[in-house]
Amino acid sequence: MFETDRQPTEEVRQPDPPLPEESGLTLEEYLAMQQAIGHPTRFRILRTLVANDELSAADLKTAVDVESHNFHYHLDELVDVGLVDKRQRRTADSQGFYTYYRPTAMGRGILEHGAEELMRREREFNDAYS
Repeated sequence: MFETDRQPTEEVRQPDPPLPEESGLTLEEYLAMQQAIGHPTRFRILRTLVANDELSAADLKTAVDVESHNFHYHLDELVDVGLVDKRQRRTADSQGFYTYYRPTAMGRGILEHGAEELMRREREFNDAYS
């Protein structure tokens, strides 16, 4: 039997809308956040920030170990979609300002309940059946 010969037995159900009517963000904004952490470098940057709460750009770059031009591109992507906050701060021993980065609540949430949750489930499955 070919797919075109098949007779529908019932109407296809439509899923509920993904967001509440008065959502603070659009579906496109949520999808942009998900897409942003889909890149390995951005994923590592966000994980490193979550583990450290806040880091200077220099310390973060060293911790993630990525080329300078790529690092700033990926970091800016995370800031642009709202997963990372950027702020300037003067330290007591400095003449100027230093830029520091920290994860937003959305950054923490998408990491904890997204990709890392799937990885945790895989570890649990492997432990249970190994």
